[in-house]
Order: sequence, then C-alpha cells, then structure tokens
Amino acid sequence: MRLDKYLKVSRIIKRRTVANGACDAEHVTVNGRTAKASYDVKENDIIEITFGQRTLKVRVLDVREHTLKADASSLYEVIEQSVKLSDS
Repeated sequence: MRLDKYLKVSRIIKRRTVANGACDAEHVTVNGRTAKASYDVKENDIIEITFGQRTLKVRVLDVREHTLKADASSLYEVIEQSVKLSDS
C-alpha cells in the first residue's frame, strides 16, 4: 500500500492530500530514509513524521486497505513521541 494511503487509513494523518504534502515536503522518513508518497509500506517498517515541533515514530504492525476508526490504532505501534522545545 502507498505510504500516503497508509497514513490516512491508519489515521496518523487525517487526509491523504495532507499525507502526500508531508511526503513531498520531506517530513516523512521510512527506515531512516526520506520517503515519497508512492513508497510501498510493509510490516515492520519504521515511519517517522515531523509535524512542526513534534515528531512521531511508529512501527507498522499491519497493512489493510480499510479499517474502522476504532481499529485504526491497531495498524501501528508508537515507538517514540517527542516535542522540541524552543530555546527562548
């Protein structure tokens, strides 16, 4: 499954167009490498997303075409969440 679609189906990012834009802006890495929206997501991939000051790192547990909102978090495991504080 494409990376942008996986981010939407898993509800990590709300809209596929936003996920696509994040990939184009190089805010998404997979296994330590910058990834395009067309990257083919596989189980055990490590996805790291930077949202401004926040960073989210997850491990892919399952890849499904469709999932219910309540089951979306079962597709991934959060490895690390961090917030970069400004040096003011």
